[in-house]
Amino acid sequence: MKDSDSIIIIPTYNEKENIEKIIRKVFSLEKSFHVVVIDDNSPDGTGAIVKSLQGEFAGRLHLLEREGKLGLGTAYILGFKWAIEQGYDYIFEMDADFSHNPDDLIRLYNACAEEHADVAIGSRYISGVNVVNWPIARVLMSYFASKYVRLITGMRIADTTAGFKCYRRIVLESIDLDAIRFKGYAFQIEMKFTAYQMGFRLKEVPIVFVNRREGVSKMSGGIFGEALFGVIELKWKSLFKARKAHAPEP
Repeated sequence: MKDSDSIIIIPTYNEKENIEKIIRKVFSLEKSFHVVVIDDNSPDGTGAIVKSLQGEFAGRLHLLEREGKLGLGTAYILGFKWAIEQGYDYIFEMDADFSHNPDDLIRLYNACAEEHADVAIGSRYISGVNVVNWPIARVLMSYFASKYVRLITGMRIADTTAGFKCYRRIVLESIDLDAIRFKGYAFQIEMKFTAYQMGFRLKEVPIVFVNRREGVSKMSGGIFGEALFGVIELKWKSLFKARKAHAPEP
């Protein structure tokens, strides 16, 4: 029997500076979490580091290896399907680079397990602008991107592009994961918008986002462009496509 109802999905590509530290930090928390790393054949040996830790954290640390860089969205979809098969009730997205504080995992968990949210979102913008060590141009781009997405989609969410989240299993079981088409920045928007359309309860939990101190960012102009134009496509298609609604539990 598993000793945790929760699994954290961490996609990686060249995160050797961070991966052991983030894993050890998660496993030091007072609540028991499991971790699955989705590694895209990192040339820097990230996958090998995870393998070296699996003996120490047997049954708690898992590794799924892919043959190359296949996109953030597809990594999470693989992790979602695996987590559902393994029977986890709470499924998290988190970056490997400490931009998401592992201490906040418990707050996201409580938002779903105790406060009845279906999706808990670690929000940079629900209580001001809580971003540390980002260039001002990037802060503004991210902040106004979220405003733009909110305007187009109608979602009442301050941080529509956030990538630090907890899902209740029923959400991921209800979504047709094979129909999620975006792979980069827009993937985060598409997942929220799909859950929102289906009537799931989305709750924002304020966090402080800290830019990575080690390793190299994977953000690019192409990823941002996907989000910019992808949002219009998502909204347009939603006008003509009926989604199965979810009746919230009391």
